[in-house]
Amino acid sequence: MDAPRKKVFVSGCYDLLHSGHVAFFAEAAKLGDLYVGLGSDRTIAALKHRQTVNPDAERLYMVKAIRYVKDAWINSGSGYLDFTAEVDALKPDIFFVNSDGWSQAKADFCRARGIELVVAERVPSPGLPARSTTALRGLLGGK
Repeated sequence: MDAPRKKVFVSGCYDLLHSGHVAFFAEAAKLGDLYVGLGSDRTIAALKHRQTVNPDAERLYMVKAIRYVKDAWINSGSGYLDFTAEVDALKPDIFFVNSDGWSQAKADFCRARGIELVVAERVPSPGLPARSTTALRGLLGGK
């Protein structure tokens, strides 16, 4: 009998979905079954002081359509750790973040729950440019 696959959790807003997000999901999915928690429109507005371009339902639809994602949802909480209830229910083995997504709060959160925190560097898919939402927003005039 095969050992069960590990559960890997990532969180973000994924508003302007781009190839960098897909590369991030692909990298995380190498470690196990990938579950994605999306920040709600309300949480993003509070944290980033701007409205999303794509609303909750549309962002969720797009993320769920990516082949690397086993399941996704809109996080029910608020603030920086808006995923607490979902993580406590999922009980992932791994919390996967990019180096710019690491924080002491996330490290403490994982340590308290016995979750391995994996910090990765941003690596674009071969042949594609590095992408970030911040850079894309700049191309769109900061919208």
